[in-house]
Amino acid sequence: MGRNLYILAGTLLVLALISCGLAYTNIAQQPGSPGDVSLWRTTGLALFVVSLVVALAGILSSLFEQVERRAEEERRHRRGR
Repeated sequence: MGRNLYILAGTLLVLALISCGLAYTNIAQQPGSPGDVSLWRTTGLALFVVSLVVALAGILSSLFEQVERRAEEERRHRRGR
C-alpha cells in the first residue's frame, strides 16, 4: 500500500511542477489559454500540498506495516520457545 501512495505522491508532484511551470511561461498569458497565471499557481500549490499529504500517508502506512510485521515475527519467535 505504501508503494502505491508513493507513486501517487510522485505523480501529483510532477503535475504540480507542470502547473507552476506553466504559470511562469508565456503559455498561460496567451489569449484563449485556460485560466490565468494565479489559477495555475494556485493549482500547482494545491497539488503540491496534496502530494505532501499523500507522501506522509505513504510513510505512515509503511511504518505501521513494518511494526505489524515485526510484532508478528516476535509472536512467532515466542511461540517457538
